[in-house]
Amino acid sequence: MLPISKHVIAGGTAFLLCSTTTHAGEIWVTNEKDDTVSVISTETLEVIQTYETGERPRGITFSKDFSRVYICASDSDAVQVMDPNTGKILHDLPSGEDPEQFVLHPDDKHLYIANEDDAITTVVDVESRKVVAQIDVGVEPEGMAVSPDGKVAITTSETTNMAHWIDTATQQLFANTLVDSRPRHAEFVKDGSEMWVSSEIGGTITVFDTATQTEKAKISFEVQGVHPDRVQPVGFEFTEGDTHAFVALGPSNHLAVVNAATYEVEDYILVGRRVWHMAFNADRSQLFTTNGVSGDVTVVDVASRKALKSIKVGRFPWGAAFRP
Repeated sequence: MLPISKHVIAGGTAFLLCSTTTHAGEIWVTNEKDDTVSVISTETLEVIQTYETGERPRGITFSKDFSRVYICASDSDAVQVMDPNTGKILHDLPSGEDPEQFVLHPDDKHLYIANEDDAITTVVDVESRKVVAQIDVGVEPEGMAVSPDGKVAITTSETTNMAHWIDTATQQLFANTLVDSRPRHAEFVKDGSEMWVSSEIGGTITVFDTATQTEKAKISFEVQGVHPDRVQPVGFEFTEGDTHAFVALGPSNHLAVVNAATYEVEDYILVGRRVWHMAFNADRSQLFTTNGVSGDVTVVDVASRKALKSIKVGRFPWGAAFRP
């Protein structure tokens, strides 16, 4: 599919000048209301390309060699496979109804997809383009994660308020663990020893011991001057070495910076309106957050924990992924 435009879209207001040199790369952002993806240069901090997608794009991830980009086109009931060099949709993968988030297995072959309307996790072989398993989970599944060794996949269910643990060898559930209200996102730390789940309405992140599936810690958030009902943790990412987690706090319009060793919140950073997901640049010196209501991406300097710039993208940006 041809790009909508090859013209650069100017970024928004600069909050702080940045002199740090970063490696070249791109941040790909899905825009729910525009049915597009915006491509941001991590060098110029400007939109350099916009491509059309299916209806209501949300989750986005790349193949290991970055030759393909997978996009959850939720209202098209498909996972679309795009050539990132041309923006052409190569084909659709079967995904089940209303795919929202997914995760690519370390084997680069299997996608684990949360089907919000069907209360299932669909496993698709991206090479054969066939569904290889459908696993019953809780009501309104959304978050997806897979352990670094590929042995365990996680689905979070918004209404059941659980994390569902899937054995990827058998494609069967082996544990279900309760979390706080409306779990949204899940991530393993790099050594696989912990798995974190954010709960949007509960206002917490629950940290699990992966070996025992038991709760290790509960992280809460309190933003000065913001009503607690608006402090809603959703997407989060770990810094290099898993020393800290940056957590999007939804309509509070802030990120939280959490010490991953002590589970203490060290800082809050003001970003755009209804911050949702995020992606790091190549050396993880900058973080790019998707801000749905303000329709922009905030660039955050990781070292200083300051917002550098706001970049206007499409309407209701949702997912983000890095491409070198």
